[in-house]
Amino acid sequence: MDEDRLSITLAALADPTRRAILARLERGEATVLELAEPFDLKLPTISKHLKVLQRAGLVSQGRKAQWRPCRLEGAPLRVVADWLEHYRRTWERFDRLEDYLREKQAEERPAPPPADGTTERRAT
Repeated sequence: MDEDRLSITLAALADPTRRAILARLERGEATVLELAEPFDLKLPTISKHLKVLQRAGLVSQGRKAQWRPCRLEGAPLRVVADWLEHYRRTWERFDRLEDYLREKQAEERPAPPPADGTTERRAT
């Protein structure tokens, strides 16, 4: 998948309604009417969301008699996951660096005074 396809897929995933449609399709095929049920949207609006998902390759529609069930297609999600994996390694490196810096800063802080209020004398 080239960068343009990745952009199309990410744009399709940016909308919460489309993500909810994908979550429903994760459980299995569904008709447009079934996909529209949980939303307070008209069928043409759901159809527009489905067209965006189809353009991104995330959803396909089959034919079963007069029904046209929609199904989730995983390949574009794998491409997004692979693309993110590269950056995951980067942010994990930054997380480890941040942990290391916190440890070093904690080592450099002076010890807190004793809880009993006495001052400690150091031998020289």
